[in-house]
Order: sequence, then structure tokens, then C-alpha cells
Amino acid sequence: MKPLDVLGVRVEMPTNQPIVLLRERDGARHLPIWIGAAEATAIAYAQQGVVPPRPLTHDLLVNVVTALGDELRTVRIERIDDGVYYATLVLGSGVEIDSRASDAIALAIRTGAEVVTTEDLLAESGITLAEETDDEVEKFKEFLDHISPEDFDT
Repeated sequence: MKPLDVLGVRVEMPTNQPIVLLRERDGARHLPIWIGAAEATAIAYAQQGVVPPRPLTHDLLVNVVTALGDELRTVRIERIDDGVYYATLVLGSGVEIDSRASDAIALAIRTGAEVVTTEDLLAESGITLAEETDDEVEKFKEFLDHISPEDFDT
């Protein structure tokens, strides 16, 4: 398995569709995963250390796993099928749970769990990107400016 670093959420131009961008730790390939606005917000909040007044869904799941005496150890992004990425949550107890990749990444950021993928998936879907532009970063900042923790059911 190849370790990945979560670079963050970006907005793909010109469609303004959010993506989470991962990069292989020991190489130059990136794995872009198109996600929804709510998932983008959950990932961005975790990376920025935003603490909502009440636990959001991903925070709640982390709290439940911890309360049950377990921990999230690894997130495996294992395959893509018709443009949908599939992941597995691997708990310290050995339990494995099927997950959407975006949810798994949001949980990994909150817990410090390692994110990994297969060489085959990187070969199939990995891309080499030019350096990000300031325009892309500014566009995402504008996206974040229009949402807040209060936008969610707290």
C-alpha cells in the first residue's frame, strides 16, 4: 500500500466542483477525488481545526469509536468504480468498515489515521499536477467564506 498525504480541498475549475486532493508520499502523483460541498466542508474544517459548538457527524463517529474503546488506524482507498471511490476504515481491533472515500478522509484527518491506496489505483487514476495557482486557492477561500458550522444540524 502507498501512503498518501491529504493536501486539502480545492475547487476544480471551471465547474466549481470541490475535490479533495491527495498526494503519494514518496512520489509526484496526485489523486483527486470529486466530492460534495458538505464533505468538502467537513474535510476543510478538520484541517483548519474548526471546532463546531456541537459534534458534526464525523466528530460524532470518532467519539463513538473512542467510547467503544477502539481507534481508527488506517484508511484504505481501494478502488474506483464508475467514478466513485471506495474506501475501508481499519480499526485498531482489526474491524474493517466500508466507507465513502470522502467520509474516510474526513475521519482520518480528525484522528491522525494513515491514508493509503494501492499502486494499481494510483497508476489508473493518479495524475501529475502543475503547481496550484493563487486563483484556485482564492476560489476555495471564497467557498469557505459562505459556510459556517451553524449551516449544519448541531
